[in-house]
Amino acid sequence: TRSDMKVLITGGAGFIGTNLAAALARAGAELIVLDSLTAQVHGPDADFPAEMRELENCDCVRGDVCDRELVRDLLVQVDAVVHLAAETGTGQSMYEILRYQRTNVQGTCTLVDVVVNERFKNIKKVIVASSRAVYGEGSYACREHGTVYPRGRTMERMSGGRFEPECPLCGLKVEPVPTREDAPFAPLSFYGLTKQVQEQTVLMFGQALGIDAIALRYQNVYGPGQSLNNPYTGLLAVYSGCAFSGAPFKVFEDGLESRDFVYIDDVIAVTAACLSPAVRGLHAVNVGSGVRTSVLEVAELIKRETGSAAPVSITGDFRIGDIRHNVADTSRMRALTGIAPRWEFSAGVRRFVQWAMKAPRVRNELEESLEELRQRGMLGGRRSC
Repeated sequence: TRSDMKVLITGGAGFIGTNLAAALARAGAELIVLDSLTAQVHGPDADFPAEMRELENCDCVRGDVCDRELVRDLLVQVDAVVHLAAETGTGQSMYEILRYQRTNVQGTCTLVDVVVNERFKNIKKVIVASSRAVYGEGSYACREHGTVYPRGRTMERMSGGRFEPECPLCGLKVEPVPTREDAPFAPLSFYGLTKQVQEQTVLMFGQALGIDAIALRYQNVYGPGQSLNNPYTGLLAVYSGCAFSGAPFKVFEDGLESRDFVYIDDVIAVTAACLSPAVRGLHAVNVGSGVRTSVLEVAELIKRETGSAAPVSITGDFRIGDIRHNVADTSRMRALTGIAPRWEFSAGVRRFVQWAMKAPRVRNELEESLEELRQRGMLGGRRSC
């Protein structure tokens, strides 16, 4: 990152944005951080974190990314944008549709519209936070058909305890394999669809305007500082809340569903590297660890690290739109930035737990969020045989 760079970070008071701002400030960049400080993410009576307000050359602005005049006033001052502002609840996106469309799609289009129509030649690079959700289930290996991309799982199949995806061509059992960036778009949630639109919009207009544009497909980002009160994101936050309250660790499906968990420091290293003048052109890039960890392993690890006596309960419940497995192919990330993930999951969880144990206790409205899904027919349970 150049020390003379001036960067606008939208959604910059969030988990990734706060850490990115600190890293860029240490490198000498000038920053403008825009955030609406929504209660779902930041809690009631939210403000910018004290450590962010104390950064040198960092201007904190509370506002809406859809406010075109505000966005115009901020964009004229910078030469790069890291666009993180978004609503992020996968399940919630399936019924709060207009809210997700407004923030994720309209917010991105507002940024692009200003750059295009105000003819801002000062903007040299735009980085947009995309998501692994654009892939849906992603890549699997079938012994008959090679790499395949299973469709979303149905209520009927999962109600019968058949959680593993099948080959869409022959119906045989398939095994998860790392998903590459050239996998087809197949989002299973409206959130995933908005992420697809966000990244394709930024890459399309990056090409049209001759601006470097990079879509970072973040996997499951975790670590100290993540929101502990947002029930729609953050498996580690949910399970740490169970550990501290003594509530059972409720594990969906059969517990063998898996995710690619990537530690916040690795995410920030890759994101900051993409601001470097050495990274040019148009790119969609997975940002992950390249390692698959089951949800049951997560629950047991949090239980062990916290010393909790709460039981781990495999419920057989499931959410429509959830994927079964996820692991990223990180070859492009390594080639483009020269960065390989440094943090193993067990070490990252230990660091997260150490932080969470000292953090103020907050109420995570998990049960309320699950009840919302249940009322809308999007939360199911396994039938007893």
